[in-house]
Formats: sequence, C-alpha cells, structure tokens
Amino acid sequence: MGSQVSKQLEKRKAISTEKKALVDLEGNSGETYPGSDYRPSDRKNWMAGLNPEKLHINQIVWPGTHDSATNKIGIPMITRPFAQCQSLSIYRQLCVGTRVLDVRVQEDRRVCHGILTTYSVDVVIQELKKFLSETKSEIVILEIRTEFGHDDPPEFDKYLEEQLGEYLIHQDDSVFGKTIAELLPKRVICVWKPRKSPAPKHGSPLWSAGYLKDNWIDTDLPSTKFESNMKHLSEQPPVSSRKFFYRVENTVTPQADNPIVCVKPVTNRIHGYARVFITQCFSKGCADKLQIFSTDFIDEDFVEACVGLTQARVEGKA
Repeated sequence: MGSQVSKQLEKRKAISTEKKALVDLEGNSGETYPGSDYRPSDRKNWMAGLNPEKLHINQIVWPGTHDSATNKIGIPMITRPFAQCQSLSIYRQLCVGTRVLDVRVQEDRRVCHGILTTYSVDVVIQELKKFLSETKSEIVILEIRTEFGHDDPPEFDKYLEEQLGEYLIHQDDSVFGKTIAELLPKRVICVWKPRKSPAPKHGSPLWSAGYLKDNWIDTDLPSTKFESNMKHLSEQPPVSSRKFFYRVENTVTPQADNPIVCVKPVTNRIHGYARVFITQCFSKGCADKLQIFSTDFIDEDFVEACVGLTQARVEGKA
C-alpha cells in the first residue's frame, strides 16, 4: 500500500514538472511563426481560400483528429469519458476545418476504440459525403483501420470503393507533387489499414498503410510526448521530397497506473501547445517536415494554426 502511494506521488510530481516545462517553453519561445496571424475567412472551405491552382498536396499542413468517430462512443457519463477523443460529429469536424480523419472499425463495421463501440462506419461515410456535396475544393484524407484485437470487416475494401468511388484519388506517388486543382473532382485519399486482409496495391482506389506513417508513444506526460514528437519529426525527409504522409499527434494518453484515466483532463495537458510546437519546429529547423498535425477535441484555433502555416508555404514565406 505504501509503495503504491509513493508511486502515485512520484507520478503526480512528474506530471506537474512536465506541465511546467511546457508553460516555460511557451513563455520563452512564444507562438509566432510564418502565417501564425492568418485566419481563414471560411474554415469550411479553407483550401478553396488558398487557391487550389497554387496549393500543392505536399505544402499542406493537414489538421487532423485522433480517434475521430468517438463523439458518441460508449455510455454517456459512464464509459464514454474513458474513450471519447472528440466531441464533434464527423461532419462538424470537417466544417470546422479538419482534413484528416482517423477511424477504427471492428468486424461488424462498427466504429470502436478498444473494447467500446459506437455507430456504424456508414455514419462516417454519410457525413463525409454530405460535407463533400457542400464544398468543391476540399481534399480529405480518410484513414480507416481495423482496431487492434479485432478482425477485419469482410470485403471492406469493396465497401469503401462502392461508397466513395466517385471521390477517390487513386494510390499514386505523383499525387504528392500535384495541386488540388489537378486532382479535382477527386477529393478523398482513403488509406485502408487491415490487419489480415490484402493491402491495397499501387494504382488502387485505396491507399496502403505505408502511405500514412507516425511514431506514436504511449504516455500521459506532456513534455515527454512533445519532445518525442519533435525528435521523430526531425528524422523525417522534408515534405518536398516525401512520398508518404507523416503524422504528429498533439495528444497524450491516460495510463492505467494513474488515478486520472478519463481522456479529456489528461490530453488537455498538451492540447493548448500546438502553436508552441509549430514555433519550435522553426527553431529546430524541421518546419519543412511538418505535414499532418492531429489532436483530440479539435477546435478552431488548432485548425487555424495549421492553415496559417499552409498559407505561408503557398506564399513562399515558410
């Protein structure tokens, strides 16, 4: 019993120290970088506002959501706080400016997060298609994977192709160097990551797992995650020469050995430091490597932080 109490005290001290480290970093570095003062007039159509004929796929800093389809997961007030990573629906996320969706499914095509489930993936597809029908130049990366510990939904690749066929941008390395205008009217890059089913092949309407990479670490310590994100990002090729998407997740994860295991209060330890991270990317010489930037509980400021840097790249200022 005594050792457990001691461990908890040490854990709380570590969390407090790491939170202070980010506060100090923010105070020392600020939140100013090329494009940081840019605010899109219409977040729902922010890509259109940056001129699709000038905006290349490899210039975009893509605002993404982590565990995107968890707004209604589990039982409200009971199990939901342990798995909910977003409060907005898929449609509302897209309208606020999200352009990368992270969706986990199980064998019956229901969205899940670990052992908890929510609505069918049909809801995700319907809300994505609604958004696409209301916009003209917005490109969305839809990552769908089979959740760890679950089996692949049968013939899921065919399902995705049937549902999204008219919108799908086919798997092709040349896409990274193209402008949005050159890809239209196709508007969805769908990355399908099965566990056992065959991976999509080159030229397929779907993209294979190797085209969307990250280096996820399982920690609830905000400064540790911040520094790990920076280290792994610095090791990547610049976006100008990269033939895959690389994601940085501005999130931390509840740990079983800590009394606080609800997602929101834990991930809030790092949530407000997205602009600090971008500023530090410039300080450390790796701003040209930042591409997909994802978060829990996405908000307008996170989107604008990404769009601002994208705008600066288009204007040749970053």
